[in-house]
Amino acid sequence: MKLLFVHQNFPAQYRYLAGALAREGGVEVVALGDAAAIGRREPLSGVGVVGYDCELPNPPGAHAFAQPFEHAVTRGHAVARACRALRAWGFEPDVIYAHPGWGEALFLRDVFPQARITLYCEFFYRATGADVGFDPEFPPPPDDALRVRAKNAAALLSMEAADGGISPTQWQRSVHPEAFRQRIDVIHDGIDTDYFAPDAEAVLELPGGAGTLTARNEIITYVARGLEPYRGCHTFMRALPRLQALRPHAHVVIVGGDGVSYGNPAPHGGSYREWLLAELDGRIDASRVHFLGRVPYPALRSVYQVSSAHVYLTYPFILSWSVLEAMSCGCAIVGSATAPVEEVIAHGDNGRLVDFFESTKLAEEIADVLEAGADTLPMRKRARQTVLERYDLARICLPAQLRAVLSRGT
Repeated sequence: MKLLFVHQNFPAQYRYLAGALAREGGVEVVALGDAAAIGRREPLSGVGVVGYDCELPNPPGAHAFAQPFEHAVTRGHAVARACRALRAWGFEPDVIYAHPGWGEALFLRDVFPQARITLYCEFFYRATGADVGFDPEFPPPPDDALRVRAKNAAALLSMEAADGGISPTQWQRSVHPEAFRQRIDVIHDGIDTDYFAPDAEAVLELPGGAGTLTARNEIITYVARGLEPYRGCHTFMRALPRLQALRPHAHVVIVGGDGVSYGNPAPHGGSYREWLLAELDGRIDASRVHFLGRVPYPALRSVYQVSSAHVYLTYPFILSWSVLEAMSCGCAIVGSATAPVEEVIAHGDNGRLVDFFESTKLAEEIADVLEAGADTLPMRKRARQTVLERYDLARICLPAQLRAVLSRGT
């Protein structure tokens, strides 16, 4: 059997699945990605990786709503050329796995009409009921619903030409059009629960020689790829004055870069971190707030393992791996009562939930968790058990992914 993975940043979500398939007897695995990106990635044993060249246009006359589709078509065309080259070299895939988000899946059916195509259905944008318009502090412009509809053009065309899809959560599946939803299976990417596990002796080294923290300290943790409103950075940071008043000895550890992964740039330029620190100037003890930036996995694991209370906030959007990693490490989670989080966390059972916008309530809920101390141990254990039962990479998710792939190849 021959499999082709298509993702501009391969291996990305396909790291474990592609690696496992490459170890299967009688399976040939090839991956296709943007040459500029995949060259920076560590190769996977047994996976042949091919890069495609893609220079995205920026025509000055293109309508703003049409530019994403223009870019998607350009990228899809580059992928089609690379696929024709693969076919000329004798590689004709039986199964193709592709992410439709950037247009790479647009023309796969035209080059490989006999292949079974499965899309990674991560998210489908909606003008209402999801991330757009959720936060009244950052209202969308009047024509944003039109922009969102146009933004989905490449995904719709890709889904029409595909045989099926996989979404990591039920909620992410639910935002896709009903006509396609029945062809989407729900299988999470998986969390390495052997790696992300509790460790009472973990030590977190603070940057700049600022010392170390352990589980014996009182530590509030927050993790996001970028410090931005989509992940509730504004709600969390505005909770700090009240939180520090309630817990005067607690340390706050914040992981995340200054870039914006989702949504719009910060108002008045700069980063959201800078903007919020200026807003909070004189109202927080900065010596007890530690910004770590983006950190490697060993440091991230230590953040979770020393945490006394871990905060995860998100718009109704893609669920971050970070909250499941934190749960796997036995963190006491305080999360937002938004649909993606409510799929994983039941208030009072395996975590606590608060209104996304209520900074004061968030501070008080965190303080209550810290005050409870050892009494949160049953909740922490249930958090880890949730991940073991539903999101474990080796025992749950990867076997389900392999079954899905191999069944599609027959």
